[in-house]
Amino acid sequence: MSNREWPLWEVFIRSKQGLNHKHVGSLRAPDATLALENARDVYTRRSEGISIWVVESNYIHASDPSDADAMFEPSDTKVYRHPTFYEVPEGIKHM
Repeated sequence: MSNREWPLWEVFIRSKQGLNHKHVGSLRAPDATLALENARDVYTRRSEGISIWVVESNYIHASDPSDADAMFEPSDTKVYRHPTFYEVPEGIKHM
């Protein structure tokens, strides 16, 4: 198997200060173990992260940008998501 046939992996790193993983780039590797090792060598050279995720790109599914209006419909029509009709008791501050 040549490098061109290796699957593409997406790399996510969790920083020391962060609570979530962030996408930092992509790489090619023959399997998950080597993808993790390569991701560590390439994306955490300065001890930036405390956790690495690698996901084979074939397993990532994304929404179609042309469907954005339907997919991310504004929540204005969902009044139950807006607490505008609740009465706040007088003693409550900073709400």
